[in-house]
Amino acid sequence: MASPSQPLPKRGSESSDWWCHPATLAALLILLVVAAYLPALRAGFIWDDDAYVTQNPMLTDPHGLREIWFSTHKQSQYFPLVYTTFRLEHALWGFNPLGYHLVNVLLHSLNAVLVWLVLKRLQIPAAWLAAAIFALHPVQVESVAWVTELKNIESLLFYLLAVLAWIKFDELPAPARWFYYALALAAYLPALFAKSTACTLPAALVLVFWLRNRRFSWAWIPQILPFLFLGIGLGALAVWWEGHLGNFNQDFDVSLNLWQRALLAGRALWFYAGKLVWPANLAFSYPHWDINLTDPWQYLPVAGCVALAGLIWRCRLKIGRAPVAGLVFFVAALSPLLGFFMEYTFRYSYVADHYQYNASIGLLAIAAAVLVRMLAGTGFVPVVSGVLLLVLGGLTWQQCGAYQNFETLWRDTVAKNPASWMAHHNLGIELSLQGKTDQALQEYQASVALHPGGDVEQGDLGGTLLLEGRIAEAIPHLQAALTVNPKLFAAQNDLALAYAKAGELDQAAAHFALALQLTNSPGTLMNFGSVQERLGKLDEAIQCYRQVTTQCPTQAVAWHRLATALSTAGHADQAVATYQRGLQFAPADTSLLLGLGNAYAFQTNYSGAETCFRDALKADPASAGLHYNLAVMLGLEGKPDAERKELQLTLQLNPNFSAARQQLARLAAAHAN
Repeated sequence: MASPSQPLPKRGSESSDWWCHPATLAALLILLVVAAYLPALRAGFIWDDDAYVTQNPMLTDPHGLREIWFSTHKQSQYFPLVYTTFRLEHALWGFNPLGYHLVNVLLHSLNAVLVWLVLKRLQIPAAWLAAAIFALHPVQVESVAWVTELKNIESLLFYLLAVLAWIKFDELPAPARWFYYALALAAYLPALFAKSTACTLPAALVLVFWLRNRRFSWAWIPQILPFLFLGIGLGALAVWWEGHLGNFNQDFDVSLNLWQRALLAGRALWFYAGKLVWPANLAFSYPHWDINLTDPWQYLPVAGCVALAGLIWRCRLKIGRAPVAGLVFFVAALSPLLGFFMEYTFRYSYVADHYQYNASIGLLAIAAAVLVRMLAGTGFVPVVSGVLLLVLGGLTWQQCGAYQNFETLWRDTVAKNPASWMAHHNLGIELSLQGKTDQALQEYQASVALHPGGDVEQGDLGGTLLLEGRIAEAIPHLQAALTVNPKLFAAQNDLALAYAKAGELDQAAAHFALALQLTNSPGTLMNFGSVQERLGKLDEAIQCYRQVTTQCPTQAVAWHRLATALSTAGHADQAVATYQRGLQFAPADTSLLLGLGNAYAFQTNYSGAETCFRDALKADPASAGLHYNLAVMLGLEGKPDAERKELQLTLQLNPNFSAARQQLARLAAAHAN
């Protein structure tokens, strides 16, 4: 029993303490994230996941780890920590998408816990609610449900750890504080190695000082400078990497002057804030804005930003430092992605949901605090908060559906942004891979109508029309693709095929030659050789086929075509030797055995021909033609009974084989006489 001097606990306090325990609240955040993102765990890979994961040689190469960290590879930007994580994941579960999605979801839940801890340490009101809103807000789905965006999640994880260490550094006296300073710096490096946009951390560190009412001190400068130098250095590396390593199409058609970039930045800030307040019609790719300096309406977002900044600064003493810090953090964290530095994705859209993964924390913290303050004293805080989180979780669950696979992603994007030529084109590619050619053609045509200057778009439309046999329609699109980009191999090759099918052999030969200057493809060499044969240029055709047999010695059709061309050119002995060489790589190939048998017969080597035809029949015993050829050889060798047997087998397999029937009749007549 409790002693008389000790007050008895209030009824329900144990339950209340258990419910409010930090471990319980952290576990609840994790549980909410996992529940909301269950559909993502059933998803596959989507756009860019091939370059980052499924077709990234650095994940499987024995020297891949060294290449990830110390080579100027062509894999997007410099994200060594992300590729290292993917390499580890591949070692654990191969290319099973479940593992990759599970890692993203769990790391996002850890980020939510860290957001709560940071806001709590900074004494921001409603810190847990802000973290829960961050965790469940559907604008985060693009970062969490897209495997490639591990870079966002992993970067924020170390970013927040650095902030937590910095807060501890600010609290403790020397010399103990310097241990946490070193921890903050150590956490900052992996944040940058995951994604260079973490370079905004120095601004966040200054905001921590300011938010905690620290008076400015010159000592801040040497404390911040190492973070600043690291951020600038890795940020500059990212800009150089994207601009000078040839990762992207050189026809990057986005060029904005400084004033246009300012207009873009103002508009983007309001766009991102709007999606946080009202997350409707979230899309993988948003409409591409026309930034027009002559349109007075486009100056309103910038004017609004300036007016809001002035109003907040004027009311800063009344509203307190927290809202100011939240807004400044929101702008600072977005600053690398507002248009002042060009991103390749700007050719499709100037904004993207995953761009504000970090920045959203600033506004969501303000929103949670305002909500709780508005409802203070009413008793409705738990109910309203619960309903809000339930709605956000439901929207997140629903939004995950768009990220299930390539088709769901592009269909959702086309539905929400029908003017996206990129989405139409990529949906066309996916439908084409599924064999839905008619639907693919519709998407390719829509893409070309929206973006007639697209080389790949024109080329894919032309190539698909070619596959459908619509040669006259295909040629203009392939020509348009090559007008934009003469170095587009697929279009050069397809145009050559189109001309070949149209009977314009000189044009076909010219474009095959141009295609081969770009890529020495075995298939293109074979087609070029075929066209040269049709033009009567046997020596050139033979040269093409020889190159293919050198590149792909197991390709039986190349040996067969080479031998046939040599035979046509009068090189019978070389033809026989070529067939024999080909059979060393493909001993059961019936076309090579048949060809060699015919070549032996031409040389009156009937026994050799018989052996070839018998070997061919082992691989294809139901071939009436092979049985007939064998019968002819047996007849030439003076074996009428065996010949008769093969002719009868020929007619059993093909009763309409007139030559076999006539020969069998001749044998019967000769036997009767």
